[in-house]
Amino acid sequence: MFRFLAENRRWLATGVLLALGACLGHTWFIALFAGEIRAEYGLTDGQWGLIYTGATLASAALLFGRGGLADTVPLSRLAPIVAMVFAGAALLMALGQTLWTLGIAVFLLRFCGQGMFSHMQQTAMARWFVATRGRAMAIANLGYTTGQILLPLPAVLVMGWIGWRGGWIVVAAILLCLILPLLIWLLRQDRTPQGTTGGVAGAPGLGGRHWHRREALGHWLFWALVPLMLTPGYVGTVVFFHQVHIAEIKGWSLVAMAPAYPAWALSEVAAAFAAGWIADRFGPARLLPLAALPMGLGIALIGMGATPLSWIIGIGLIGVTQGLTNTVWGTLLPATYGTDHIGSVRAVASAVLVVSTALGPGIGGVIIDAGMPVPHQAGVMAAWCIGLSVAMLIVTRKLLRAP
Repeated sequence: MFRFLAENRRWLATGVLLALGACLGHTWFIALFAGEIRAEYGLTDGQWGLIYTGATLASAALLFGRGGLADTVPLSRLAPIVAMVFAGAALLMALGQTLWTLGIAVFLLRFCGQGMFSHMQQTAMARWFVATRGRAMAIANLGYTTGQILLPLPAVLVMGWIGWRGGWIVVAAILLCLILPLLIWLLRQDRTPQGTTGGVAGAPGLGGRHWHRREALGHWLFWALVPLMLTPGYVGTVVFFHQVHIAEIKGWSLVAMAPAYPAWALSEVAAAFAAGWIADRFGPARLLPLAALPMGLGIALIGMGATPLSWIIGIGLIGVTQGLTNTVWGTLLPATYGTDHIGSVRAVASAVLVVSTALGPGIGGVIIDAGMPVPHQAGVMAAWCIGLSVAMLIVTRKLLRAP
């Protein structure tokens, strides 16, 4: 492991940095400002959720159309451009005064962060590593964990000090003055895939070939995986986006709920490294039936729990699923469809993942406004996760038999 880290430190650091930067456009980070945003614009939970959902769906559509740039534009050019647009989105969030500017700012934040930064990170790791792809993906995903641990408290403190708009100015400064220069420096050297046999340029997928996007979309596996792609994002965003609502329903304080963040981060790291080892040793397909089970248990515990401890343990279990699925999508898609066109193939998967994070705030918020709080929604989500795990057993068996 130490030799692997030393030999690949520049490329692994790039993956970690992209994942860390992506956190600034994730739902859980934007949700930290939700109370102030709703108060500023006079929005209900459902109204704010629908704005967020619409902006996120629009970002997914753009990602579907432009995600293929990861195949045609060198990362050394693409990543800095996206970082600058990302910073502009944060500034618009800080300076905008109307619902239109709020919607555009959220759209750009979601496209750049949850969308392109995550998409570039996963695509780069898939292309740069082959035999050690699972291990590399687990290490690169530490950027998400680092953000989950380090960002919430400073964000809340800055918001209390200079206001929520000032907080987004700080986000823009971080992107322009820290993340952008580091990306430019790290990507000065080009990279060819490592871990292949015979020094080939890329690793083929099923049938010993590299699949184009149209072929991948015509393959049964992609559509069989879509429910699993949608589930963690939906359940996770319902929980995190509406965590203040959950606290009010349960009578819990946000301070008592705060330890859930490190529990989430640590469980996600442990699951990601375990999944990386399994993917490299036995193949990523064997992870599919396991992926949704911890989340199902976690959301059931949150729904039934009477103390903040149930929230903390439940969020930790949700983190296990997120660690597993982050590794699955980073390893299964290139292993199945090859790496030559993985950017355009992953763009579709990334768009689906972004769509999943759009549905939770909107649908969950509307259901809340209709009189059904998140704890009552938890039972349905838990049952879905358990049923999905059973369905993935069938998918795994069929995939392992594929030529």
